[in-house]
Amino acid sequence: MDQMGNGSSVVSEQIERRQRLVLGFHGVRYQVRDVARAVDFYTKELGFKLEHQQLPAFATVSIEGVKLLISGPGASGSRSMPDSRQQAPGGWNRIVLQVADLPARITALKNAGLRFRNEMEVAPAGRQIQLEDPDGNPIELFEPASRS
Repeated sequence: MDQMGNGSSVVSEQIERRQRLVLGFHGVRYQVRDVARAVDFYTKELGFKLEHQQLPAFATVSIEGVKLLISGPGASGSRSMPDSRQQAPGGWNRIVLQVADLPARITALKNAGLRFRNEMEVAPAGRQIQLEDPDGNPIELFEPASRS
């Protein structure tokens, strides 16, 4: 409520929120061929939490409050575009996951049979490498440089 006690500031905030184009960050969507396989990968290999699933079409996993929306064939988020283009896994946009001791993580994941797109890169901001999920979607593992 404002100083006059009529709540007009609360109402104006609600109106402003409805008029904004973006209300908040909901998540990142990845297209996959097999939702159950993707859930298994993200929860068992990378430590995500399963939030919701409607197999075989859809699931949501999360980590640190960020949702990953996993859409398989038949999910509304996987339908063809009006010009007939098909949505498909892969590409170069990616989620970036912060890790500690990146070289040890790479070794463990390679030993588990996981695929990498490149070798570890080292830059002033830190070290990174691109891992692929079972459908070829990229995941960047990033270790920030130590600030000594």
